[in-house]
Amino acid sequence: MRFALIVRSMLFAILLMGVAGAVSAQVRVAIAVGPPVLPIYEQPICPGDGYFWTPGYWDYDYDAADYYWIPGTWVMAPEVGFLWTPPYWGWGGSGFVFYDGYWGPTVGFYGGINYGFGYFGNGFYGGRWEGGHFFYNTSVWHVGGDFHNVYNEHVDIRNDSHVSFNGHGGIDARPTREEEAAAHERHIGPVAAQTAHMQAARSDPQQRASFNHGRPGVVATARPGDFKNDAVRGGEAGGRAENTGGRSAVHPSDLPAVQHAAAPNTGNAKTDKKYQQEQDKLETKQTQERQKLQQQQDKEHQQLTKQKADDARTQQVEQKHAQQTQQLQQRHTQETQQMQQRQSSAPRSSGGGKPK
Repeated sequence: MRFALIVRSMLFAILLMGVAGAVSAQVRVAIAVGPPVLPIYEQPICPGDGYFWTPGYWDYDYDAADYYWIPGTWVMAPEVGFLWTPPYWGWGGSGFVFYDGYWGPTVGFYGGINYGFGYFGNGFYGGRWEGGHFFYNTSVWHVGGDFHNVYNEHVDIRNDSHVSFNGHGGIDARPTREEEAAAHERHIGPVAAQTAHMQAARSDPQQRASFNHGRPGVVATARPGDFKNDAVRGGEAGGRAENTGGRSAVHPSDLPAVQHAAAPNTGNAKTDKKYQQEQDKLETKQTQERQKLQQQQDKEHQQLTKQKADDARTQQVEQKHAQQTQQLQQRHTQETQQMQQRQSSAPRSSGGGKPK
């Protein structure tokens, strides 16, 4: 009898430890290769009052040994006052470990990952609860015109990275005291609608990284599990609502063509000619840099083929290529914007001759 009591006590203690651990991380085998970069997409319009945005993320199917994309979607909050803390991947010392998302009164640590739409790496800016009702920040969340519980608060985005994991070459972020405290508050795991949404993504081959090479078939949905009605298809979106711009691209050849800037029109022919030369020079430079990076990546692909690299190594290289490509695109966008700002701020002539 005493032995049976000891065994039951030990089993109960183990159960409690498992429940406590599940709050922060799932009990999974660590993965050697981190998930692909986050795709860039537009947020579908909120289907109705009371829905809460849960960002998309990469999960892992151990049976298929493959990452798959779970689209961002709108979900009803399980309780008044509860907010969603997204899941994330973090380096565990010998591999990448998955940390579960959860509902709670405060948004906790989510790896410093920039999921967009109010989740820019730390904290939450998508909205707030007031008087038992949720108010949407239309600066970062896409809601309909018939919503009255809204406000507009600009958010300064300082983390432009689309890397999807923390540590080991990814995002270098640590939880704050407030985020650590949030981890110990009362939590609720994903609701039934979210679980069904995850299963739908897992069973869709187009969501798998080995199939889509970082560009899922569906990147976001208006409602959980509905991959058809009002779903945002991969490669068709024009960028995040936070103006991060572009679509997810793995290689420079996936990027849209370098855009021709509008012809200068300052009213001075000599100045216009000078500005046009600056634009042409920048366009040529950016095109050459794209070609150079594409050639470098093609060479690495050839080496992988020659070495008969396994899926893990190939995925690791593809992830690096996607990061290189997005960094190149961001730099080119900044260069173009700076040139346009410099030209637009210059004095303009009211006539076609020499400036007065």
